[in-house]
Amino acid sequence: MEAARIDAAKETRVNQDLKKLVLKTQDLPGKALGTTETDHILNLALAVLHEGDFQQRWEVAKIWPKLGKKSIAPLLTILADEEADVEIRWFVGRILGEFDDPQVIMALTNLLQVTEEEELSMMAASTLAKIGEGAIESLSKLLLEPSLRMTAVHSLAQIRHSQTILPLLTVIDDPNPQVRATVIEALGSFHDEHLVTFLLKGLKDPTARVRKEAVIALGMQHQFKKKFGLVEYLKPLLYDHDPQVCQQAIIALGRMADNSAAEALFILLKSPATPNMMKKEVIRALSWIETPQALVYLQEGLRWGNLKVCEEIISALGREQRPQLKTQATQILLNFIDSEQEATREPQIKQSVAMALGELRDPISVEVLENLTTDPDQGVRLHAIAALRKFSDVN
Repeated sequence: MEAARIDAAKETRVNQDLKKLVLKTQDLPGKALGTTETDHILNLALAVLHEGDFQQRWEVAKIWPKLGKKSIAPLLTILADEEADVEIRWFVGRILGEFDDPQVIMALTNLLQVTEEEELSMMAASTLAKIGEGAIESLSKLLLEPSLRMTAVHSLAQIRHSQTILPLLTVIDDPNPQVRATVIEALGSFHDEHLVTFLLKGLKDPTARVRKEAVIALGMQHQFKKKFGLVEYLKPLLYDHDPQVCQQAIIALGRMADNSAAEALFILLKSPATPNMMKKEVIRALSWIETPQALVYLQEGLRWGNLKVCEEIISALGREQRPQLKTQATQILLNFIDSEQEATREPQIKQSVAMALGELRDPISVEVLENLTTDPDQGVRLHAIAALRKFSDVN
């Protein structure tokens, strides 16, 4: 009982200190403070930090930046104290991230080098990344330390500033595949043609994760597709032995908006060896390409695809947005429903066609939708009625 009363009293005192701190910092930093008052505010903040629970520490962390750079010194002392509670040091590191100051950068860099606590290491890396440009030089030096290289690369990768490019390139061939993958992922965010050669090299990396990141990165560089022949480099990755690499190659080729990319995707779509899940990815990628030829390939898929493939193609056609391709997509669906293929007798296929035609809203499909309102299947009738209502909504 006595311990409970002591804990309750401590909780009350910490809450009171927190309230005082909130009141005293409301008009900072505009208000000029004397040394005594400044020390009092800092002592309140330190008391809450040391004695508060997680929530109270979280609240005081929001207030601390208002105290200005005069509060850095006591925080650095706590951060460097290996005997201090790990949670307190973690909060201190997070607070210091609000200050782009050489002392802070040096302290966090040093913490990365000496700490054996994973939580503190991760905090220091993410805080340096948050500081950003000012921390690049310190992090670049850590690349020379093999034991710290992965952490430094991870932090540099988060900064997303052009000044990180040269340091990252120094470790692009690192023996650690995690380092190589992180470097390529970071470099892929810069639309710089001088980096494309490095990304292309990643396509032949022995580690699947590195190849995957290289494919993703190149998919974002579609403006250089002709200069570097990116489609030809990406096509072999459609048949990579790692499914995730294949999936990303499909997506990357879809971003190329190129008929040669569409042809490569079509070959994969019609292969009996391609799993249904991958065929769905291919269909989506073909719909992104948004060329008449890509729609022709989708039309071909309707002729020999199974029910799942047909449903996916119908949905993709219904999502067509470009006015010049909407009529083509509508006509493909009308030809399909009129083809008397076995698939067109299935209620779920007719429902999908009705939904797609309703999204496209081309007047040439009204007659077919009206016919579907008399279909023997209730679901088909309801979908056709709903699609026709979309035409009246437009008018």
